[in-house]
Amino acid sequence: MLITKLKDKDEIMALLPEKVFVLLCHGCSEISFPEKEADSLVGELLAADRLTGTLTTDYICNPENLQVRLERRRPMIDEADAVLVLSCGVGMQTVSEYLEGKKVFTGCDTIRLPGFQGVTPLEYDCGQCGACHLNVTGGICPITACSKSLINGQCGGARNGRCEVDSDMECGWERIYRRLKAVGRLEILQCPVQIRDYSRDIKASE
Repeated sequence: MLITKLKDKDEIMALLPEKVFVLLCHGCSEISFPEKEADSLVGELLAADRLTGTLTTDYICNPENLQVRLERRRPMIDEADAVLVLSCGVGMQTVSEYLEGKKVFTGCDTIRLPGFQGVTPLEYDCGQCGACHLNVTGGICPITACSKSLINGQCGGARNGRCEVDSDMECGWERIYRRLKAVGRLEILQCPVQIRDYSRDIKASE
């Protein structure tokens, strides 16, 4: 199980470009989703004439289901400068992978509870760390895509794109670099050092 919480509204608004498509996942029945807060945020975007469209669904972590539903709204997505995903980290990563050339942002943090998480057949995982970093890593989780869970960039041990801890694993930060380059956001890597707030990570505080 897990709890999905909306990030600070001002933080979300500061990230978003002018035109936005919003994807809301009500997810698995085991997940707590901030439905009222999400609807309020969407209402503000609509009132400001910044919304190209919305999709409310479930199980966006299932890529086949996601593809069918997004393709029906492709003109709205193409019109948008970015897609805002309101879901857990697994759903966000699935959307980012499918919309590879589109800027994708998450509006949620995911907090861990023991049990079921997502239904994706892909190799995505969410660290459920309570302070999601996906907005500064192009939708690729640095906690789970990197063997060392580094959030400030590549270590010195990666060679030829492979992880020094697991040579069968692609370096997560090289994947992040390529994704940010593809969507024209490499400048985000010049941001101040990201500090991980372990107080928001239930797993770490147990």
